Amino acid sequence: MTAEERRETILAAATELFAEVGYLRGKTSAVARKIGVSEPVVFQNFGTKAALFAAVVDRAADHICRMVERVTDADIPVSVLLKMMLDPEHLQHVHSAGSVGAIFADASTIHNEPEIEAATRRAVQQFAAAITGLLDRGLAGGELRADLDTEAAAWWLLSMVASQRFRQTTAADPRAVEARLTEGTLAFLTER
Repeated sequence: MTAEERRETILAAATELFAEVGYLRGKTSAVARKIGVSEPVVFQNFGTKAALFAAVVDRAADHICRMVERVTDADIPVSVLLKMMLDPEHLQHVHSAGSVGAIFADASTIHNEPEIEAATRRAVQQFAAAITGLLDRGLAGGELRADLDTEAAAWWLLSMVASQRFRQTTAADPRAVEARLTEGTLAFLTER
């Protein structure tokens, strides 16, 4: 196995582990066991657990952004894509344990780890740029309101996605709140 293949194998195993149990509970020894190497091999490739997690965040962000860019280039109407993106069931799935979204939710809570904070910042900025691109397409195609600030709207959408777990745990009727938020957001974005 080449060094790059070994690194990718470690990243894949770490992504799976951190998505399932989170950064704090995830152990580098468990990553090593998943791929049949010793723990020092993980450290030789990444140096620290924080550096490994930061690499996982970077890799996952690249994957998600490539997906957003693919749908941006597709012939699917932007309003349909936004409705799918904001669907409460989709958001709940995105944040559930084992999903790649769980990595970002976890990363946003980790402080005092500069490598992780930097990776999280990069990831969110990448997401904002990818979503801005999607919204730009909708604006150019006349699907979205003509006065829409697509960059601000992208950050608004990211804020909605990031706060979904909060609404799920605090709202009296989270399903109803999510449905109204989705409907109101789509109405605002597509108002002409």
